[in-house]
Formats: sequence, structure tokens, C-alpha cells
Amino acid sequence: MKPDNAGMPGEEWKLDERKVGRYLDRADEFPHRAEGEAVLLGAARERFVGDKRVELVRHDLAEPLPDLGHFDAVVSSFAIHHLEHERKRSLYGEVFDLLEPAGVFANFEHVASATQRLHAAFFAAIDEPLENADPSDRLLDVWTQLGWLRELGFDDVDCYWKWLEMALLVGVKPGETR
Repeated sequence: MKPDNAGMPGEEWKLDERKVGRYLDRADEFPHRAEGEAVLLGAARERFVGDKRVELVRHDLAEPLPDLGHFDAVVSSFAIHHLEHERKRSLYGEVFDLLEPAGVFANFEHVASATQRLHAAFFAAIDEPLENADPSDRLLDVWTQLGWLRELGFDDVDCYWKWLEMALLVGVKPGETR
């Protein structure tokens, strides 16, 4: 069965169930993925252990974020790179608006390599043929994204961890904690 939104930009991957299955079968095996996620998830686990106020909400990021209140942290992992670049930038602004003063935005993401040769090296490192690249990927370099975060008002913006085309981008909303 074809998903309802399969014809939308960024949804091409849903049309080929073999690609989806292959990705899901291999996702946990990507070199250093677990290491990068551990940095992100380790901090979240420590911060929210036993906190019943933390809730996971399913949402299509191509649409504006729902009004869920304000947060001390917003975390994303391997999702935003499927959005068109304009939507990425506007989403970062929406995240900024949702954060409390001193709130943290952490985005563990698939990013663009600086050259085609480095892109091919990433695929070789994860033992994936280059022709299996996900057509819904809208990869963007780290520096552009960090620049956007700074322009939107985030402080302490940096790439806190990177391995080839995987990176942890972080920014903090200015202000004092409560």
C-alpha cells in the first residue's frame, strides 16, 4: 500500500519498502552512530530519569511545530536532514521560540560532506553502496547550519561531535536558568 504522503518531496524513501527495511536492519550497525547517540541520550537520561513530565510526541517536521509549551531542551536525531533547507532553517527558529532561557537544542544529524570524494568515503565506511543513498536526504553542511543557529540567536553554538557525515550540533538559548 502506498503511504498517503508518498508523493511529497522528502517522502520518496517510503515508496521502496526494500530500502526502508534495509535501512532499519542496518541503522544500529553504522560505525560510530551509537557513540554519537550515546553522547546525546546519556545527557537526556541523566537529566530526565524518572521524570513523568517527559513525553514523546509524534509529529511531521515538514509542518510547523505544535504548541506544546516551553522546554528546557529540544533534541532531534536523524530527522531534520530529510527537510528542505528552507524548512530546516525555519524549524530551528521554531525550536528557539519553544526553548526556555538557557534551554538547549541538540541535533544529532546526517550532514553533507565537503566533497563528493568524502561523501563516497562515508558510504564506504558504513559499507553501503553509494547508489543506495536515500533520495529523500537533503544534506547540508555543518557550517551553514551552525551559522543559522547563531543568526537565530542561539549562543554556544558548536559541532560538539562529528564523524564523517554524522554530527551533533548544539545551541543554547540566551538567558538565565529559572
